Amino acid sequence: MALVCALTNEVPETPVVSPHSGAVFEKRVIEKYLLENGCDPISGKELKAEDLIELKTPALVKPKPPSATSIPATLKTMQDEWDALMIHSFTQRQQLQTTRQELSHALYQHDAACRVIARLNKEVAAAREALATLKPQAGVMNAPTAIPQPALASEAGGAASHPMEQAGMNAEVIQKLQDKATVLTQERKKRGRTVPEDLVSPDQVKSFLTVASHPGLHSASVPGILALDINSADHSKILTGGNDKNATVFNKDTEQVVAILKGHTKKITKVIYHPNEDTVITGSPDMNIRIWHVPTSQTQLLLRCHDGPVTGLSLHPTGDYLLSTSSDKHWAFSDIRTGRLLTKVIDTAEVGLTTAQFHPDGLIFGTGTVDSQVKIWDLKEQSNVANFPGHTGPISAISFSENGYYLATAADDACVKLWDLRKLKNFKTIQLDDGYEVKDLCFDQSGTYLAIAGTDVRVYLCKQWQDLKIFNDHTALATGVRFGKHAQYLASTSMDRTLKLYAIE
Repeated sequence: MALVCALTNEVPETPVVSPHSGAVFEKRVIEKYLLENGCDPISGKELKAEDLIELKTPALVKPKPPSATSIPATLKTMQDEWDALMIHSFTQRQQLQTTRQELSHALYQHDAACRVIARLNKEVAAAREALATLKPQAGVMNAPTAIPQPALASEAGGAASHPMEQAGMNAEVIQKLQDKATVLTQERKKRGRTVPEDLVSPDQVKSFLTVASHPGLHSASVPGILALDINSADHSKILTGGNDKNATVFNKDTEQVVAILKGHTKKITKVIYHPNEDTVITGSPDMNIRIWHVPTSQTQLLLRCHDGPVTGLSLHPTGDYLLSTSSDKHWAFSDIRTGRLLTKVIDTAEVGLTTAQFHPDGLIFGTGTVDSQVKIWDLKEQSNVANFPGHTGPISAISFSENGYYLATAADDACVKLWDLRKLKNFKTIQLDDGYEVKDLCFDQSGTYLAIAGTDVRVYLCKQWQDLKIFNDHTALATGVRFGKHAQYLASTSMDRTLKLYAIE
């Protein structure tokens, strides 16, 4: 600086201090900066030239002015350019830091916006899928609706008290039922008396042991599993309905819960796993029947067919229609594709119904009543064609054999009765211990074995009707029992909140 002053014949600039940042500047340089920006270059606070504090320096002898054409003029120009370059560089660094912060904030906002858009797209797709299942009919009050998830929480049990309008059994539906029955009858005749090669033998059933017990499928605060079904296409998937108002889909192979279905306002007493689709059906004393899409755990359709608790469910062999019974003394036949109630018929004796199941051909079905009657109905004519008296107490369970000839029934009388549908008579009664309760029974897919669930779990060999195995592993009443594929395993549920699996060890 002294050299420059000597060459330019000027007194050196006085150094000054900023009162805000404490930094030292050349007065000429900082005044130029303040003239352009008006703020301290370090702290960014407002600063005026009058606020600068001069530093006292020894006075220098002012040299004589040089000639105007000497080198000092060039040096001064270079000094001015250097000062301008330094100020520009400092400003650029400040702008770069600000831009980085703004870019980071913008990227965060963009990521958040993408997440919101993805969630909204998923909700819109679910709503469109639900809307596609809704086919409203003009003038129909309280028709079944496809329900988006947000609406489920606001439903009240009393909403099901309004009956649906009946669409009627038209010729197309009846023909579809008849065609399916013809195919199933022909297939049964082809199979004849042969049994599947992979079917477990009676001796193997006798060696069954408890291979798994799963207590965590339902809430521990409201214990009890009340219903059970197995996917007949994928036998690893098991469906349970609980006292905790939830249905659970469980994969026994991976031992993982696939889905928890929440929506009923009361306990779930009946469940069905659709044989050809990832769809399940549940019934409850809240008077509602729900059809669920398992992958999304969403209700596809809500059927309000009854004015009382739903007591029985059975899926027609076509996979398109559902039979339901209720304590309101009616049975109903509904289309699960459109949600329409096709027909609703009152019991001939006008008593409450307790259970229902389709015959394997699908043209007849059986119902149980609270006054100990088992009734056979013709679906096409919607008429009661046969009655099986003999039990005492409400009917608790019925099951048709796969061969279409046998019907097993149970009631609150500690016995299981076998009926011949060709002769319409009871040909065998399995008398159990006094006080024995039967809550569920079922034949395996070949009709070779019959399983009973209640006070314990039992397996009988059909035709000989001898008991092969008794399982006493449950600590409370058994409520459901089902065979796996080719009877290679047996599943049972209980009020002790466990799902147990039995097989060869």
